[in-house]
Amino acid sequence: MIKVGLNIGNSKISCAVLEVKENKNFKLLSCESYPSKNLKKNLITNFDELLNEIKLLIDESEKKSQTKINSINLNIPIIDSISKYYDSEVQILKNEISELDVKKAINKSDFFTVNEDYYELYNNIYAYILDNNILSNSPIGNYGQNLKILFYKILIPIKILNSYKNIVNKLKVKVDNFVPLPLSSSLAVMSDDEKTIGSICIDLGHSNTSVSVFENNNFIYGDSILVGSNNITNDIARGVSTTIDSAERLKTLYSSLISAPSDEYEIIEVPIISGENDKFVQINRLKINSIVKPRVEETLEMIWQKLKQNNLHKKQIKNVILTGGGSQLEGITQYAELIFSSNVRIGLPQEGWISNESMKNPSFSDVIGCSLFDPDIYLEKIIEKQGKKQKKQGFGGFFNWLDQYI
Repeated sequence: MIKVGLNIGNSKISCAVLEVKENKNFKLLSCESYPSKNLKKNLITNFDELLNEIKLLIDESEKKSQTKINSINLNIPIIDSISKYYDSEVQILKNEISELDVKKAINKSDFFTVNEDYYELYNNIYAYILDNNILSNSPIGNYGQNLKILFYKILIPIKILNSYKNIVNKLKVKVDNFVPLPLSSSLAVMSDDEKTIGSICIDLGHSNTSVSVFENNNFIYGDSILVGSNNITNDIARGVSTTIDSAERLKTLYSSLISAPSDEYEIIEVPIISGENDKFVQINRLKINSIVKPRVEETLEMIWQKLKQNNLHKKQIKNVILTGGGSQLEGITQYAELIFSSNVRIGLPQEGWISNESMKNPSFSDVIGCSLFDPDIYLEKIIEKQGKKQKKQGFGGFFNWLDQYI
């Protein structure tokens, strides 16, 4: 089976083609990426140019993977999203818990609530509480008096989704799944053990920084902020009055978040913006680091505040994975360890199914993870079997399902 992930980003568009073998192993057939400047803050600035770029990308991906692309998983940024936690509770009266009990609790919840201004990008059960005992898997077959189900959903403005759908509709390919971008990145870089014991994945992208949280192998939180590595580049350009290209070079080659005594004496010649050609100024490495550090600290602190706002800091999760292009900044793991008081590592796409060394790059985590997304894993089986299918039929189908089980 072939699975394809497509990411339409603010600095690049990328496409990953993955082969899923019978033994459930994966092989990455191709991962293509083109620079693009037709999105700004996730808004399309030139529709026709972006459409042509994506067509070329898909054509090249088909050639490299030697497959025909008919359907895709599409990454969706979740800027301005709403994270909603909700629950539902039923009394069991000392009987064995059955599917009917779980379905009754689902019916009493906000699982089927529809908001016309928002699209439900993700909605699932992430835990059960049976008589004050937390279970990460279905409680069916147990005995107890009180069952509470905990849910998590992500809502995004419908206008964001419609913009992306408009592009894809012109491509004449089917969208299998819309995937929250933070979830995509974590799928590519997190191990099963990290998902089980609890981990935070932070994708430091060009214009967005995304965060996802896993616990007990469940996706329990995802969000994004409109700050990325491009902000660091712009800060350097302003701070030393140089061009954007020169600032990007300075960031890549010289910036570090861990200062050394020699930084003050390492002199770098930088072209400056002026009316004269070939005019340079000399700065030291310490100057660059003094610009980069505050922006990185601000970005990571904003992510930490997002976690605190949703009470996730109370879970004492001590594993942080950094990925995305911004994770390649020198010294960023040591710096993040101080902010999150956690173990921190750089997340690369997992090596087991990648043969090309160039693809083992954190910049590709989002699109590779998008191709890996399997909705069967991220939808509770009892919902998939009954509720989700009926939900797509509208309110008539939902009430038929309701009458059947209550």
